[in-house]
Amino acid sequence: MTNTQPVVLGFDPGRDKCGIAVMGLDRQLYYHKVILAEEAIANIEVQLQKFPVSLIVMGDQTTAKKWKQQLNQELSKPTNIILVDERYSTLEARDRYWQMYPPQGIIKLLPKGMRQPPRAIDDIVAVLLIERYLNRLTNK
Repeated sequence: MTNTQPVVLGFDPGRDKCGIAVMGLDRQLYYHKVILAEEAIANIEVQLQKFPVSLIVMGDQTTAKKWKQQLNQELSKPTNIILVDERYSTLEARDRYWQMYPPQGIIKLLPKGMRQPPRAIDDIVAVLLIERYLNRLTNK
């Protein structure tokens, strides 16, 4: 993929698993994946090689400070890291999951609030963090 437009990397850090997403300023989603926490830095490194990442947007909760410090020390090229309010992002990500992957079969019959995505959704949280950042830019 040849993408010359700057993109934003979203990172939802966690103790065991992390979500990573890459999105253009035009809100086109290029990549999203849930990975093990110990693979996060290596995966981010791959995305930095593959895409013209202008900055990393990260959730501001639990392990954010530790992760930010680690990224600043370990990434091969200095990259701006911006913390974004991640309150309610998990609930929002659940709704977004079903928008991206509409329920099939019997799951469609369940009330919305009872539907549990069949996989981890940390990557979708990372997508939402990028969108929250972009919304902040455009609403100023």
